[in-house]
Amino acid sequence: MLTTFGALAPVFLLIALGWLLRARGFPGEAFWPAAERLVYFVLFPALLFLVTATSELAGFRVLPLAAALIGAILAVGALALALRPWLRVGDAGLTTVFQGAIRNNIFVGLGATGTLYGEAGLAVLGIVIFVVVATVNLLSVVVLIHYGNRHAGPRELIGSVARNPLILACLSGFALNSLGADLTGVPHDTLAILGQASLTLGLLCVGAGLELAQLGRSRLAALATCVLKLVLMPSAAALACRLLGIEGVTAAVAVLFTAGPIAPSSYVLARQLGGDAPLMAGLITLTTIAAALTMPLALALLT
Repeated sequence: MLTTFGALAPVFLLIALGWLLRARGFPGEAFWPAAERLVYFVLFPALLFLVTATSELAGFRVLPLAAALIGAILAVGALALALRPWLRVGDAGLTTVFQGAIRNNIFVGLGATGTLYGEAGLAVLGIVIFVVVATVNLLSVVVLIHYGNRHAGPRELIGSVARNPLILACLSGFALNSLGADLTGVPHDTLAILGQASLTLGLLCVGAGLELAQLGRSRLAALATCVLKLVLMPSAAALACRLLGIEGVTAAVAVLFTAGPIAPSSYVLARQLGGDAPLMAGLITLTTIAAALTMPLALALLT
């Protein structure tokens, strides 16, 4: 377990550095939103496309892995909604707890997976991200619309997933992989350079987005979300993998990814669709700090 702590330490040190840089006003407040957009729309999709397009995926049990991840998400999400009478945060707060219970920080998952499992882990991560991002985006939008003040039809729900750059990158990479196309030379090297940049800049952006001033809001909701996201979600993923016979690096990556903190994009979605955005900012910060301890523990105890 100490080895895992040591391997993940640089990931969280980069997050801390991002927070420190923004707190010091360097390189300027306008830099961080632009950097996050660059990572989300260009650098990280380039890495996902490269990994999914060039990895040997024939040995992976894709359907059982997808079933395990979706099952874990549905179980934890249902539990979050069932806690409504005890949370006392209103409908907007409930949608925030729901998002917090199921949405994963992709940048942290990327850094942790790449550090611990290298290219083999990143190949699995491409599948995990494709399944999880599609599932949690659909569920989050549905719950936000149901409990919020917005109304949307199936077209908006499907569009929110279909336009996601990470899903598009994975789909394109899987398609190229299945066709047996040879991605070598300049295209491969260019994508590799872009992908390498996504890790450092992405983790710095995670740190820059932390809102320490929001940590004291709705302590009951905060405690419930931490338990749901950092304890029950990876436990459910580990149990589902075990029941479906998924082992080794594939199971470890699934557990590691689901054990990560809440995605910063949850704040944007809460703000756009009537969730409790200030509460979400506090939950993102709290789970990111706590994950420095809980992620290595989850990996050690559940895999």
